[in-house]
Amino acid sequence: MTIVDVRILVEGASDVEVVSKALQGLALGSEYNVTISSIIPTTNIEIAKSAAAGADLLIIATDADRVGRDLAERLFSELGEMVGHVERMKLPLGHDLEHVDVELVRKELKNALIRAGLKSLQILPEYMALRNQLLDLKGRYDGLVEEYKKLRGEYDALLRAHEELKEENEKLKEENEGLKALLENSKNVYTIEEAWKSLFPAEPVPDEGYIGRAVERLGLAGKVIVGQGYIFAEDKALVDELLKTVYLSRVIKEEPLKPPRPPTEEPQNPEPEAGEGPDIVENPEVRPEDIEELPKGL
Repeated sequence: MTIVDVRILVEGASDVEVVSKALQGLALGSEYNVTISSIIPTTNIEIAKSAAAGADLLIIATDADRVGRDLAERLFSELGEMVGHVERMKLPLGHDLEHVDVELVRKELKNALIRAGLKSLQILPEYMALRNQLLDLKGRYDGLVEEYKKLRGEYDALLRAHEELKEENEKLKEENEGLKALLENSKNVYTIEEAWKSLFPAEPVPDEGYIGRAVERLGLAGKVIVGQGYIFAEDKALVDELLKTVYLSRVIKEEPLKPPRPPTEEPQNPEPEAGEGPDIVENPEVRPEDIEELPKGL
């Protein structure tokens, strides 16, 4: 159990002797779970602030006369926010230890502790409400911490991805600048549209990416460069061959070849149809020598 830190503020050194004498007959630790950490003799506000700061309970013990009451009220208003709780205690008039009723001081001290405890009970419901609010806020805080960690992880991942994309963009930018410079400084540069229309004026110009893939698949990388609407090659004939191949692939893709028709069988020895026969020559001319030759043939 936590020990309550109690400090007592008195007007002078003689009051310290009186209060100390009264404390000798009190078992504050076992009865009230408190400890008197210091007795401060001063009427100076700044010294009192420094000595009382952080106390759980501050008891202002001044004389019961008007001067003591005024001092107690001033200290109460100045020190109220610096300690957990402030309680007023009246000391009997007179500062001579031999003539002061120590038992009366002891009783007044116990009453001050009891009043402080009862006032603390009055604010207990408010304390419990604040405690519940604190626990609720702590739960929300823990949830926000977990959400923050998750978002932080996602942010770091996005940051790394951004850096990678940035590096890749810089690399592509350098390659694009190099390609652009190469195209601008080269003589063998042809626009895709002009090169295509020169071969196939009635056909639509194919997509640049399609031509680029054809370059890769035909193994022409390094010999032919396609980009920014241009084609670069050391030989115009190579460009023409490339575009013809692209055209042929498009034709095959769009109009697949039809399967060949099976051959029809024809009769080996066709029979003549009725009515057909050897040609007959009307009014043939028979020569005498032909007739003479017939017996020889027979």
